[in-house]
Amino acid sequence: MYSHADIVVGEVIGTAILILFGAGVCAAVTLHHSKAKGAGWVVIAFGWGMAVLAGAYTAAPLSGGHLNPAVTLGSAVAGGTEWSKVPLYVLAQMVGAAIGAVLAWALYYAQFAANADQSKAQPTLGIFSTAPEIRKPAANLMTEIIATIGLVLPLLFFGQNKGIGIGQVPGAHAGIYGSGINVLLVALLVVGIGLSLGGPTGYAINPARDLGPRLVHALLPIPNKGSSDWSYSWIPVAGPLIGAVLAGLVYNAAF
Repeated sequence: MYSHADIVVGEVIGTAILILFGAGVCAAVTLHHSKAKGAGWVVIAFGWGMAVLAGAYTAAPLSGGHLNPAVTLGSAVAGGTEWSKVPLYVLAQMVGAAIGAVLAWALYYAQFAANADQSKAQPTLGIFSTAPEIRKPAANLMTEIIATIGLVLPLLFFGQNKGIGIGQVPGAHAGIYGSGINVLLVALLVVGIGLSLGGPTGYAINPARDLGPRLVHALLPIPNKGSSDWSYSWIPVAGPLIGAVLAGLVYNAAF
């Protein structure tokens, strides 16, 4: 349905916008000398929901607006995305996520510098990637699996059937969303996931959203940035991918 070039352009731009808005709201709430400093979890949840809205609406006409390897994988398992195109989607999403993280850092460059000058500097990894409140790998993995099912399964069901719900939209280019209004519904779904399911691990629910910015955090010259926490990094990758496969299998069983 989508050409290789359109997939690359759409997913790179859309995922970059997703991370720019998402990492941006985390930076706004976290860093010193930000007008949103301390605004809290509700603001972060809504910021990420609007990040999905902006990124998906931008990318949908070109690539379907997956913006997430878990969404791409779930769609492939459910029969909507060609398996041969999955690696291209994932690569473009990773590149876009890295670009978005760099843009968020550039936008808050002065605040990152000021943060390092404070006697009680705030950690910066949480602006880019997720971390658990209680570090229990099995529980953290289960959280990401369940939260990703909560994202991918409703998304697959939005179109009601394989002909509409996953990438074959008559007379439109809404991709996996089935229709343009469903992009808004997915954005609100992400807000709900953040509010209801995000407390234990910060709800990565997207391997590119976590791994791409984590790589950027490790590479950028952020003063006093601390560890990039690579020992945890496999969980926000493996959990969403497992959850996506399970969601795709449930969808196939239902239809």
